[in-house]
Amino acid sequence: HYTADIYFAFSSVAHICRDVNYGWLIRNVHTNGASLFFICIYMHIGRGIYYGSFMLKETWNIGVILFF
Repeated sequence: HYTADIYFAFSSVAHICRDVNYGWLIRNVHTNGASLFFICIYMHIGRGIYYGSFMLKETWNIGVILFF
């Protein structure tokens, strides 16, 4: 259903939201899920800064390894 072409991407998303069964729901769940993911990441980083866990060398190394 989705076309990644720059000329047809918007119309294909509109088609999914309007014509595909529960397409609007899938798009909204995907959008809100991505936002929730980033909120969780920011809270995790904030917690690490608040508790000073970035000062521990082992924790820092594991975080860098998981990042890559």
